[in-house]
Amino acid sequence: MAAPDLTAPTAAPATVVRAVLALGLTQIIGWGTSFYALGVLAGPIESGTGWSGPAIFAGATLALFAAGLISTAVGRAIDVYGARRIMAIGSIAQGLALAVVATAETLTHYLVGWTLVGLAMRLTLYDAAFAGLVQIDPVNGRRSIAYLTLLGGFASTVFWPVGYLLAEVTDWQTTFWIYAALNIFICAPLHFAGLPSWSGRAQVQPETPGAALPSAEPQAQARDMPLDGRARTQAMLLFSIVMAAYSFNFGVGGVHLVRIIEAAGVTAAIAVALGAYKGVAQVIGRVWELVYGRKLAALNLGRVSIALLPISFVPLLFAHGGLETAVIFATVYGISNGLMTIVRGAVPLALFGARDYGTVLGILATPALICNALAPVVFAWFVDAYGYRAGTWLLLGVGVAGWIAMEGLKVWHDRRRPAASTA
Repeated sequence: MAAPDLTAPTAAPATVVRAVLALGLTQIIGWGTSFYALGVLAGPIESGTGWSGPAIFAGATLALFAAGLISTAVGRAIDVYGARRIMAIGSIAQGLALAVVATAETLTHYLVGWTLVGLAMRLTLYDAAFAGLVQIDPVNGRRSIAYLTLLGGFASTVFWPVGYLLAEVTDWQTTFWIYAALNIFICAPLHFAGLPSWSGRAQVQPETPGAALPSAEPQAQARDMPLDGRARTQAMLLFSIVMAAYSFNFGVGGVHLVRIIEAAGVTAAIAVALGAYKGVAQVIGRVWELVYGRKLAALNLGRVSIALLPISFVPLLFAHGGLETAVIFATVYGISNGLMTIVRGAVPLALFGARDYGTVLGILATPALICNALAPVVFAWFVDAYGYRAGTWLLLGVGVAGWIAMEGLKVWHDRRRPAASTA
């Protein structure tokens, strides 16, 4: 096999730094004003409208479903038109969608608004941002993704207190109007200023490996071509199972995490504090990846990250409960979530290369977003029927399924390596 071409066009370091910083801020605002918004605004919305809690959270479910339905199409559009244009349009659309939510006087109006928010989320959040960074610097994409997630990890840390204070000072409608303005007047210009224009220059040759990233196996990676044909389909299927399992657990945690922690035998106040601490643990995981984990090949980083997910639930099931158990769970769960955000961008880059990277992420994100949308409802039903201990066993089982798929992907990839080397 001929050695792969490593001459993919790469932007100057200053361009990459500018993009990471710009996208870091837009990710904080984008996640904080959409996905994390109901974490603190659901209560004021319920008080102000009289709608039920499940009906209010149904908005988030519809948003994620909508994002999943257009995911592949958005990925292809990013490959054709560039992340700069798509993300800037997405930020304007996000602002307009949040304005629809802000003006909602009926539940139907509110749910339509959240469906529009979901469409815009897919144009602006991590998967779009990851594609933008790979378009700029395909060879060092994983490192840029890691730095971006480090910044984006502060979204809930910033916007939960901001949203709480705004709702206290004004009301939930005004808060959403402010969120809309942030997306239109800050995020959209930052996407134009932070990302270079796109002319297809980073449509790298098929033989350019995304795996040519800092790794513990540089020689092995240099032998590997990006997967294609049947092998590409098989790898995408296995990794989509990994991401679906992770997304199910992440979706549950986004709504039920505080109650899961409280069920471990701590007070509600401590459970809330540990729920916030989970965000700190995510950042700890991402810092570890930047300092030490970058030496791991992307697949091995994925193995570590997904293995921590089921491990995090073990203390809840087998320890005696109490504060120590809850802290251990929140720490391991948070670290796993933090690392998996990097993995969702790094593994596809390593396996499939930078060519059509946006499309690949779009395909992989579809089942993940749907699982994310269904997870809170499925878990709530399961807990109502069987209790939180059974619910924790469910999360453990889903996590184990993701770990098995990741291990299967690694074994399959290693077995095909010798054949590929002699082809």
